[in-house]
Amino acid sequence: MGRASGGADERKRVFVPTKLEIPEGAEKGRIVWDYIVGIGGIHLLACLAFVPWVFSWPAVIVAIVGVFFFGQGVNFGYHRLLTHRAAKVPKWLEYTLVIIALCCLQDTPIKWVTHHRAHHRFSDKRADPHSPFVNFFWGHMGWLFRENRSIRSAAAFNEYTKELMDNRFYRMLERHMWLWNGVYILHAVLFYLVGFVIGWAGSGDTATGVQFGLSLLVWGVFVRTVLVWHITWSVNSFAHRFGYQSHYTREGSTNNWLVGMLAAGEGWHNNHHWDEVSARHGHRWWEFDLTWIIIWTLEKLGIATEVVRPRQRQPRKKTEAAN
Repeated sequence: MGRASGGADERKRVFVPTKLEIPEGAEKGRIVWDYIVGIGGIHLLACLAFVPWVFSWPAVIVAIVGVFFFGQGVNFGYHRLLTHRAAKVPKWLEYTLVIIALCCLQDTPIKWVTHHRAHHRFSDKRADPHSPFVNFFWGHMGWLFRENRSIRSAAAFNEYTKELMDNRFYRMLERHMWLWNGVYILHAVLFYLVGFVIGWAGSGDTATGVQFGLSLLVWGVFVRTVLVWHITWSVNSFAHRFGYQSHYTREGSTNNWLVGMLAAGEGWHNNHHWDEVSARHGHRWWEFDLTWIIIWTLEKLGIATEVVRPRQRQPRKKTEAAN
């Protein structure tokens, strides 16, 4: 993965990746079957989208809107708010964002924040939980399937997320798996019921209600969940291998325009690694950051406070990444 540079001094500041071994904590770890079965099962359910009987354009639209709505539970809630404390919002909104994130089935807040804080501490070094320089699949999703005590243990939670462990709400979600799985199941049932009522009320026919209910369930829940998964995982994989660097960060993070758009601003990953606590990831005018716009709007409404903006520094000349 080479990057063009403007001279000898600049070349010394270019990140030169090396092939990494699997993190030591995961090297001999057992397979996490809960993740394999859960992730594999949702992917299989999403494949029902290929059945013509459950297809409908309204359901497709619901899925697309859902990617950006439910994705904010992860982008704003888990990432910028809980992990980096880039802003402060009332507890009712913070907890609402967490519940929305649980509808994406991306684990508990404590586990997610632990993983991400460890990633920033050891980015693209062997201890990084999901560096794509082990291999692309590992960085994208393979790391989820191997037990890693360095990020999934009481000691890790105490080290990385003690303030969340001290919070009763987050501690309860961590200790009772049925709670956060229950949130996902309940919201899936609600999608079906809303679809059934709309279909039945519009036609007076029960079969039509069942059909539209299943359409919303498959597209609005299962397909949307899979899309949000892969968009989130692409920040770990694509945005560490392909794109450009605006800042020298001593690791492989890049600004990837496709991930940036799909992930509502999360793909401006080099900017983020350069200034982790900033609530704004898009620094240039073309780096569209929907999550920042939401935070900025909440700040103007007086709901979000202590919003952290990018630190002032002249970024280096944009360089392209090739691999």
